[in-house]
Amino acid sequence: MTDAPAPAPVSDLAAARTRLQPLHRADEARVLAELLPQASLTPAARTAVVGRALGLLADLRAAQGEGWVNRFLQQYRLNTAEGVALLSLAEAFLRVPDSETADLLIRDKIGTADWAAHAGESDSALVNSATWGLVITRALMGEQEKASVLRRLVARAGEPFVRQAVGGAMRMMGQVFVMGRTIDEALARAGDKDNRGFTASFDMLGEAARTHDDGKRYFASYLAAIRATGAGSKANAITDRHSVSVKLSALHPRYETANAGACVPELTDMLRTLAEAARDAGICLTVDAEESERLEMSLDIIGAVAALPGLKDWDGFGMAVQGYGKRARAVIAWADALGAATGRKMTVRLVKGAYWDSEIKRTQELGLSDYPLFTRKAATDVSYLACARDMLAAQHLYPAFATHNALTVATILEWATDILGSESRDFEFQRLHGMGEGLFERLVREQGYKCRTYAPVGGHRDLLAYLVRRLLENGANSSFVHQLADAAVSDESLLADPAVRIKAVGGTPHPSIQLPVRLYGDSRDNSAGIDLADAGILAGVAARIAATGLGPAPAPADVGAAVTAAHGAFAGWAAQPVAARAALLDRLADLLERDREPLMALLVLEARKTIPDALAEVREAVDFCRYYAAEARTRMVTMTLPGPTGERNELHLAPRGVLAAIAPWNFPLAIFLGQAVAALVTGNTVVAKPAPQTPRIAAAAVALAHEAGIPADVLRLVTGGGEIGDALVRDPRIMGVAFTGSTATARRIARALLDDENRPLVPLIAETGGINAMIVDSTALTEQVVADIITSAFRSAGQRCSALRLLLVQEDVAQRTLDMLRGAMDCLVIGDPADPATDVGPVIDTDAHGRLEAYRLSQKARWRHSLAVPAGDFVAPTVIALDAIGDLRNEWFGPLLHVVTWKAGELGQTIAAVNALGYGLTMGLHSRIASVAAMVEASAHVGNLYVNRSMIGAVVGSQPFGGEGRSGTGFKAGGPHYLLRFVHERTVSTDTTSAGGNASLLSIEDVAAVP
Repeated sequence: MTDAPAPAPVSDLAAARTRLQPLHRADEARVLAELLPQASLTPAARTAVVGRALGLLADLRAAQGEGWVNRFLQQYRLNTAEGVALLSLAEAFLRVPDSETADLLIRDKIGTADWAAHAGESDSALVNSATWGLVITRALMGEQEKASVLRRLVARAGEPFVRQAVGGAMRMMGQVFVMGRTIDEALARAGDKDNRGFTASFDMLGEAARTHDDGKRYFASYLAAIRATGAGSKANAITDRHSVSVKLSALHPRYETANAGACVPELTDMLRTLAEAARDAGICLTVDAEESERLEMSLDIIGAVAALPGLKDWDGFGMAVQGYGKRARAVIAWADALGAATGRKMTVRLVKGAYWDSEIKRTQELGLSDYPLFTRKAATDVSYLACARDMLAAQHLYPAFATHNALTVATILEWATDILGSESRDFEFQRLHGMGEGLFERLVREQGYKCRTYAPVGGHRDLLAYLVRRLLENGANSSFVHQLADAAVSDESLLADPAVRIKAVGGTPHPSIQLPVRLYGDSRDNSAGIDLADAGILAGVAARIAATGLGPAPAPADVGAAVTAAHGAFAGWAAQPVAARAALLDRLADLLERDREPLMALLVLEARKTIPDALAEVREAVDFCRYYAAEARTRMVTMTLPGPTGERNELHLAPRGVLAAIAPWNFPLAIFLGQAVAALVTGNTVVAKPAPQTPRIAAAAVALAHEAGIPADVLRLVTGGGEIGDALVRDPRIMGVAFTGSTATARRIARALLDDENRPLVPLIAETGGINAMIVDSTALTEQVVADIITSAFRSAGQRCSALRLLLVQEDVAQRTLDMLRGAMDCLVIGDPADPATDVGPVIDTDAHGRLEAYRLSQKARWRHSLAVPAGDFVAPTVIALDAIGDLRNEWFGPLLHVVTWKAGELGQTIAAVNALGYGLTMGLHSRIASVAAMVEASAHVGNLYVNRSMIGAVVGSQPFGGEGRSGTGFKAGGPHYLLRFVHERTVSTDTTSAGGNASLLSIEDVAAVP
């Protein structure tokens, strides 16, 4: 490697950094227009590249025929049900500690697939033998015991035998993708004859840290790996030695923008220690790339470590860059500027990208303006090539190109010859261990090019999500690896020029991946979010909220006068066309987005919500308005019904009259407006009463509704305590009540509506409380479970209707789950909700604090963990162990989580015990067994079941929300039937025949053939 030139001015580094932000969510076509010239080939270069790529394809295909495991995986690709079943089994099996659940998992995955269809299809005898093994396994694990002679023959030893065989097969799959269980084993394997000529970059396997103890453990494993790798290094050049890769998310459980003030300095210190160890060991250290929202933080950390004086003369520091990101080329420029500023060559590993699907989903969920990455595979290839060309030309980078694509490799070789010279080898390729065999062997062993294998290290139990991620990336239909294995894909298609493909579509995004605003198609716009993962945006929002004052509460209004006004306005409002009413709701949604930050400030200051919760609530209110407007346009129309000839039958929906909408304090904007606008768009007038704790938010919402054009008398606001609500529901002119709150209050409202014998029977549309349970079996991934428990039980200080109250965990994994949960709880930040770092704020008021704290203290003997909290209305997040499900008789509306364990085989009894509580709002399930999910779905009496995800955050139109039993009356809010509760159904039947006969029948022409 040549000596680095003199450091560039720091201003160049700063300028390179400023170029990132405008590209983050920029228009895809505009970004590609800048990349295409750099990624395009001349006709002569294209000819040379294709010729070289064809030779690489031949090598790849020859290598794919070697090794029965590779051929086995080709036989069972992800476009087959059997491939999906094997992937699911591999992801979960090795972590299941109990035999009963392991057998159930095997039966679930293997017993439902058609393995016999693959029997004899492969030209490998071992693959066919393995397939017959799967056929036999299905027979052994089948449900029809009496019909299976084979099962009867091995009834005594069948399931243990199968379990051991499957365990062995899963470990064998692990060996394909994991270099070794320990760093010593990995180093030995990296030096064997199969890896001759290749160096390795070792990565210690595992999920992102959930606790500080996790971070310390991963840090120790990285440090040990660095020292062991250095001790085994023999090559002279540092780039010819094995290296280590590190994931920052594995070192800190709160590696996120809101906690950057704490995590960035701590991670910088840990990375400094690892970098110094790598320097002393004489090896390279590369910081892996992660989700795009962490990019700016990672650059802060990498930049700080690179600038340390003690590392000045070490050229072994590097970073990975994901080509699918719109900022990728700018990050390459920044890395080059960093190398210049610090007097070194930075190693840059260019990868296509590892989080594409989750990044797309998250951007859609958050309602952000655009994606941080490209939506077409060819666009990612264009970005990758443009970055690669820049890297080859950069003066302060050592390029490393991670790819399994023969065309990409051939293009880089062509450009390297032009830019560096045909004899230069001052760059390297990289591949994933277990993939890409054949692509680089000839280049490395015969032509002297360098290739490094990205080599995971860890127990096969820990391959988990890593294995799934790698197979998903490389098994997807659009991937080069998948297409290479598909005989129907021609070489011409495999080697198509990505730049030409992108030019052909004008750089436009993929038509199937609409911008987040278009998530719901033509029916309505998705609510707009704010990118709170952007440090600058988050700081600005927080500063404006902190500068906001809480004005006076609205003056109380006379209930009788409000009902009188609404009653008088009813006829005129009901006569408005539904299209006109719906248009006003759309206008209200626009105004809510216009005033999003002032509303967020009110939610933080009056309702004590954290900033992310406040944003989510404004978005939900917007979605309610747009969704109910769209639903009303579809449903509030006359329907023609079938009947005999000469008769017309029609059904239409008519508003009820004046409705009362009584909202809770835990969603004082979204539920308050959701109930009101559902009544309004169906032609009713509304008297709306907020909770006494949150009158200012309601007043702001009503003011915006009036500004949108909803007449003042059509929507009236009354504020106050329970006496105001009681007077409202007892007014005989109220023709229905929409209520969200406690079950006890709902019962009082129901009685009040029935007290007056002269009053019509009117509906109570109620969503009430719940003792919401989450069931966890031993196939669940503990890291994912704990993250979802933290979100479900403690976000919003446990004050959501859907919040997790009762954790039901299989006893075989209870200790591990609770140990990790305790560590994750210790990472929570409890404090001022206006502080962006806060996870848990105070409960709503002093009365709620007193009730919760009295109960919490009464259970102190059962505490399994509790946190310290500041003075004020803070309730400590606490885990309380119970002996039985029935011991929890009441809903405690705060950050209190109760835990009960259950035994394998007792899932049915567990669900029955939850049902016996009488509540039926939400339930969570964490299991990798499809039959378990089907059983819970069929037997649990709940309105909302959430599988392998958190239990909160229902999305309007996608996850309609509401319970049954003691948890509500239905229909679900935010669902397609909700508006029907606010209307009468009326039918009109008309005889259309003339007097004395049926003219319509007489007019029918007989066209049948006459015999």
